[in-house]
Amino acid sequence: MKKTTNPPHVINSISELHRILGLPKPEHPLVSVINLGDVTCHFDESLTSVIYNFYSICIKKGFDGTMKYGQNYYDFDEGIMTFFSPGQVISTITPEDMSLSGWWLVIHPDFIQHYTLAKSIKDHGYFSYAVNEALHLSEKEEALTATIFQNILQEYRSSIDGYTQDVIISHIELLLNYANRFYNRQFITRKQASHDILTKLEAILTDCFDLEKVQVTGNPARAGLPTVQYISDTLHVSPNYLSDMLRKLTGQSTQQHIHNKLIEKAKEILSTTTLSVSEIAYQLGFEYPQSFNKLFKSKTHLSPLEFRQSFN
Repeated sequence: MKKTTNPPHVINSISELHRILGLPKPEHPLVSVINLGDVTCHFDESLTSVIYNFYSICIKKGFDGTMKYGQNYYDFDEGIMTFFSPGQVISTITPEDMSLSGWWLVIHPDFIQHYTLAKSIKDHGYFSYAVNEALHLSEKEEALTATIFQNILQEYRSSIDGYTQDVIISHIELLLNYANRFYNRQFITRKQASHDILTKLEAILTDCFDLEKVQVTGNPARAGLPTVQYISDTLHVSPNYLSDMLRKLTGQSTQQHIHNKLIEKAKEILSTTTLSVSEIAYQLGFEYPQSFNKLFKSKTHLSPLEFRQSFN
């Protein structure tokens, strides 16, 4: 008999989240700061996979469990920070009655509506990073971040007036700006892991444009040009994390790396074979030769034919 799996439980409101966690009703319906020390974990099979329909920013310590994002499980270390946007599926397995410490800020999209944050929050790519790409905080960073959470909590618990929302949103923007800084630091301090990914990226792109290998293996990725999604899936990282890491290391995005390798291979074929420009375009994965011509000229300031003629 085929094993059935429960669909993710959708949590639409912050009030529902408080109820599930056994906490008092939130003091504001659209935002809440939760002290994880007040939460006792109880295993509930129906809640192992959930979708939060609000933004979630969390610092966790003492998490003796695993969390699943996509198809992979990841162990949590001490002092890490995670960011989830509405609609993401998060699966968690925790021991019975596990105690936690840390802070959890949940923000309903309606809370930031009509503020610039409603648009700018989408520019913070780490909201779509995978769990294994969480932000690892130093003690100093953790203390600074915890202070911002506590400031939000203090404002949250104060008497609500005409400035409450403005002040809380200002603190959230400060928190996100620090997260940008800390992630840039992480790309630098974890340079070996980043360079390992860069080396693997180079090998993947070399394979993608190895025409003899493609013809022999029939690589399905070569039904067209290699995509950022294909590259990130092969490297087991999220597209945003990969591009952000590459920009920090090389100043270029994943798409730019793909184009650079493509142009490098195109130059090689143009200078060493008599294949027509159309044949080269099709072999490289272009559906239309005109697209190849346009990209080649934008990168080299020469058309493919002009480049070939420069060798005669």
